[in-house]
Amino acid sequence: MEIIAGTSDFYLEKETAAAIGKFDGIHIGHRRLLEEILEKKKDGLEACVFTFDPAPAVLFGYSDGRELTTREEKRLLFERMGVDLLIEFPLTQETAAMEPERFVREILAERMQARFLAAGTDLSFGAGGAGDAALLQALGPELGFSLKRIEKVCINDCQVSSTRIREQVEAGHMEIAEQMLGMPYLILGEVVPGDRLGRTLGFPTVNVLPGERKLLPPNGVYFSRVRCGGKQYRAISNVGYKPTVTQKHVLGVESYLYDFHREVYGETVEIQLLSFRRPERRFESVQALQEQLRQDIEAGAGYGGAL
Repeated sequence: MEIIAGTSDFYLEKETAAAIGKFDGIHIGHRRLLEEILEKKKDGLEACVFTFDPAPAVLFGYSDGRELTTREEKRLLFERMGVDLLIEFPLTQETAAMEPERFVREILAERMQARFLAAGTDLSFGAGGAGDAALLQALGPELGFSLKRIEKVCINDCQVSSTRIREQVEAGHMEIAEQMLGMPYLILGEVVPGDRLGRTLGFPTVNVLPGERKLLPPNGVYFSRVRCGGKQYRAISNVGYKPTVTQKHVLGVESYLYDFHREVYGETVEIQLLSFRRPERRFESVQALQEQLRQDIEAGAGYGGAL
């Protein structure tokens, strides 16, 4: 997958089928958009995702900047889905003030050579967010592209949205979040050295520091899966500060992988949080923590069925 980032000065030589949006979470509604552009590859168009960096809500101070899906996670998932080209368009006060019609003409039609666009009914772009799917529909015949509007996807009469998924993740309702995402909640990160206390306790772990912008669920222990080195392992993951064994106030994700016995420092792993088991707490002794870990691992051994 080709990535264009950090510049608004680009020109694509190949004609594209493009999806436009924030794509935070890349949920099942987003996936409907992506299915449309991926289908157009058989007509010789490049599947292109156009997104803003940062998101408009972050630029204008309406969001704290925490994301369901980080830039690195989006790149991984888009490539895995078969997207040919990802444009991370730099959003500044200047580019955000571009008149919507100018954006369509100069960016979408000229620079991206868009011949097909997939857009949600709530799409907004350009100065004041005045650009929408209706404008694309009106300009399409003149500029040589067609438009497919995608209605909101609902689960149990509830519209799927990044906001609703955020609420579920913040509440620790990982199964509901998974329903709306179409996959378990993902944390992507590089394995860093820990304090090796897990190894001392008989439960060696891999440690990941997700970063400040990653939205995390409540601190606690989760049934999980971890993808590492092209293989997937059943796991138990702790999100939090490990108060029993360290005074360091560093928020991390520490995972015990079943049937895993190698060093992976510096490697990138994918952690999928499946279900909340218990909150993180300080134990009266390391021995008490060790016993609780045994119970957690025993409970997780049969969770989630086959990998």
